[in-house]
Amino acid sequence: MKKMFTTTAALMMALSLIGCGNSASSEDTTATASTEETVVEETATEETSTEEASSEESDLAYVQEKGTLVVGLTDFAPMDYKDEDGEWVGFDADMAKAFAESLGVSVEFVEIDWDNKIMELDGKTIDCVWNGMTLTDEVKSAMDCSNAYCNNAQVVIVPADVADNYQDTESLAELTFAVEAGSAGEAEATALGLNFTPVKAQSDALMEIAAGTSDAAIIDSLMAAAMVGEGTGYADLTYTIGLNSEEYGVGFRKGSDLTAKLNEFFAASYADGTMMECAKTYGVQAAVVEQ
Repeated sequence: MKKMFTTTAALMMALSLIGCGNSASSEDTTATASTEETVVEETATEETSTEEASSEESDLAYVQEKGTLVVGLTDFAPMDYKDEDGEWVGFDADMAKAFAESLGVSVEFVEIDWDNKIMELDGKTIDCVWNGMTLTDEVKSAMDCSNAYCNNAQVVIVPADVADNYQDTESLAELTFAVEAGSAGEAEATALGLNFTPVKAQSDALMEIAAGTSDAAIIDSLMAAAMVGEGTGYADLTYTIGLNSEEYGVGFRKGSDLTAKLNEFFAASYADGTMMECAKTYGVQAAVVEQ
């Protein structure tokens, strides 16, 4: 009887050990499978994050994914203005449409407060600033800018019947000016120590003179050529003094890969003549910079 008990006990112990061994093996297999799944999931997450980061870093991919290039502008003939049908036209507007088409996307124009252009750009409410923008040091430090495509200058606008009295900068001290807020015109007025009132757009500055609420304005020469003098809506106004010389460029977000794409587009459209053809439509061909 004792011998039989001993044998039975030994057998039960052996079976118990075998059972324990199988349980450990099962747990090891489960743990290994779980680890492998975790590694796969983490790798997939990392790859997705990398793809998303890459997409976010590329303005070109961002624009093409949403299918629209959003252009920030103001009412600024002959560069950007609305025709009788309410469509944005002008040298800049037409070139922006052609650039968007070259990217395979549509264009959307958003009228902005010029003084807030950098904030609008960084906040992604717009994708670029394309509106006869002077390439100042401030602009170039805050944006990624294209190559210059037009020459320009800031000029003084006064009523034609008093223009002879204001032919040098010293004579301007007694005048009150209207200038676009955040513009190169405002910078010139500040540098000269002139008395001025900031307004929303250069077109508003002209309205200030016409209404008699300002004596003069400082605006872009390209706009002055299109909107001031005989045959324009401001036939009683004229421009006198040129205050500086400057260049226009298009602004994108810092580090944007759209800048290089636009420079390529400018070079190609200048070479095939389409840029100059567009410029002639709006009378700015003399100001176009060779690409």
